[in-house]
Amino acid sequence: MKILIIENEVYLAQSIATKLSELGHSCETCTSAREATKSNDYDVVLLSTSISSNDITPIIDFFNESIIILMVTYISNDTVSKPLKAGAKDYILKPFMIEELIRKIDHHKEYELLKHKVATIEKYLDSELKIKPNEYNFEHIDFPVFIYSSIQKNADSFAYNFAKHLETMFTYINLNDSHAFAEIKNATKNTLLYIVNYQNLKKSDKEEFFELIKDKKVIIASFEPIEDVENIIEINNEKSVLTHGEILPIEDYVKFIVLNYQHKYPDTELSKKLGISRKSLWEKRKKYDIIKKK
Repeated sequence: MKILIIENEVYLAQSIATKLSELGHSCETCTSAREATKSNDYDVVLLSTSISSNDITPIIDFFNESIIILMVTYISNDTVSKPLKAGAKDYILKPFMIEELIRKIDHHKEYELLKHKVATIEKYLDSELKIKPNEYNFEHIDFPVFIYSSIQKNADSFAYNFAKHLETMFTYINLNDSHAFAEIKNATKNTLLYIVNYQNLKKSDKEEFFELIKDKKVIIASFEPIEDVENIIEINNEKSVLTHGEILPIEDYVKFIVLNYQHKYPDTELSKKLGISRKSLWEKRKKYDIIKKK
């Protein structure tokens, strides 16, 4: 990382720079606010609050895109509280061990990276899983929520936007996984669960399943019609994936055909219609977690 050390004690600044450089960081030092504000192209700024007798808020504002860690000789409103409110991320009390400073730098770098990842993922999901305004009246939906859609993306969109309405995120559970029941059992009552592939749940397991989801916040998706549950939300099944108004990858079309036509045609005929071998059809079922009921 590129690190700027703003410290009027030259020996201390050079000592910190040497130790951080040994760890692979690129370090620069300066001893005045005027010198410091020539460039703001730094990942981390180590700012001594004794660099100026004046308010250091302008310096913090100048480096508002950097991780700012205050180096303070004592704790007060002026040295810690006000700078933190202005945008500094953390502080460390002099004298300090370099290991503690490194821990703080690594912690905040990981945190900022995580924030960026979350923002990027949310932006992508908002774009890919958007719904029409007022498409669902989330205010009047009670748990457990059973949804049926022949297109998984539509079910995912419902779950994602319902979670946003509740101002939370869901835990994704695939009933094809061997540890799915354990995940449901270990989830707290306040955790929102999005459980998929209900259509593959064996009849012998359903009693245990319903006992596990009792009193929990769950959204349960089936990609085949549900016959043993009332009050099902059916999502956009009037349009198949072939007329859904968007061009999808070939793999998505193949998945749709296998999922929706495997009960209408024997494997020999279905694989022939898809232009693939029976072995390839078996491999695609395994890849997509599609279980053919006997």
